[in-house]
Amino acid sequence: MDLARLATSSSPYVLGILRIVTALLFLQHGTAKLFHFPHVARFDKLELWSLLGLAGVIEVVGGILLLLGLFTRPVAFILSGQMAVAYFLAHAKTSYFPILNQGELAALYCFVFLYFAAAGGGAFALDGRQKSRR
Repeated sequence: MDLARLATSSSPYVLGILRIVTALLFLQHGTAKLFHFPHVARFDKLELWSLLGLAGVIEVVGGILLLLGLFTRPVAFILSGQMAVAYFLAHAKTSYFPILNQGELAALYCFVFLYFAAAGGGAFALDGRQKSRR
């Protein structure tokens, strides 16, 4: 079995699956903030015109676009920046170490989104369908 050839041929599909799963997981953060689904008690009195409300809007819109693979690179770049800001505003001031400040997820999302910004959406992305029509 030639692993290099297998890796090359399956890379776009694995990237596409990673994008879809990441988008679905990320989308939950926005829906919890804006639509209270799934219910997270600390978001019960969240106001739309607050920093967390704006984050929720970005998470829902960005999560849906990322899920579809539409405008993947610019959307992923914006989401990466949002997660960097979230890490430094909400987590880093507690401790330098992500395991102590509960910032692992924000840091991981930041770098996964940065990867999508560089690599694109992979297979199953609407971005690829737009290019093939031109």
